[in-house]
Amino acid sequence: MFELNLFDESRDDRGQVGIGTLIVFIAMVLVAAIAAGVLVNTAGFLQATAEEAGQESVDKVTNRIEVVNQHGTVGSNDDIANITMTVRLAAGSSSVNMNTTSIKYLSDTQVTTLTNSTDQSADAGNFSLAKVTDDDNSFGVLNSRDDRYEVTINTSAIEDSNNVVGLDTGSKVQLDITSQTGGTTQVILTMPQQLAGNQPGEPVKL
Repeated sequence: MFELNLFDESRDDRGQVGIGTLIVFIAMVLVAAIAAGVLVNTAGFLQATAEEAGQESVDKVTNRIEVVNQHGTVGSNDDIANITMTVRLAAGSSSVNMNTTSIKYLSDTQVTTLTNSTDQSADAGNFSLAKVTDDDNSFGVLNSRDDRYEVTINTSAIEDSNNVVGLDTGSKVQLDITSQTGGTTQVILTMPQQLAGNQPGEPVKL
């Protein structure tokens, strides 16, 4: 067995002491503290970014509207001159501001993006909005599943700048309704196969 003699003066093992060693030790502590601070700040930034990105993704899925029903209005040339849709909040959606909502209109002959024009009739660049039910006088913002608004699209103005030709019988139109947060509802409507016997201004089911 080996015996360790702590009082053997012939041993060369010595501890490092002095101001130089203290300076090196303090420097190591400072470097470790700075590195730890950088790591903590970076982790916090990444967490905040991930939460923001996650919330944006959720909003794109949930913050959108639902089309309850729709109808067309017969034009003067056996066409559909207007499309009217009744909308409400989709299930699980938070408030949707219709004033900042856009509608992409795509037919066989035209493609355009419409914005809200509450204070005037629908035209080639705007859809109009009308209140059906709104319990808290927040017209323009859907903030309850009980709210109902009517969205009107002037297909005659979009399809022909002279308001002569609307959507022909049997034609289709795709509407992508996108809220400010990116939530999108797609609606594909088919015009009636024939309008014989229908008078101009008369509503027809789509």
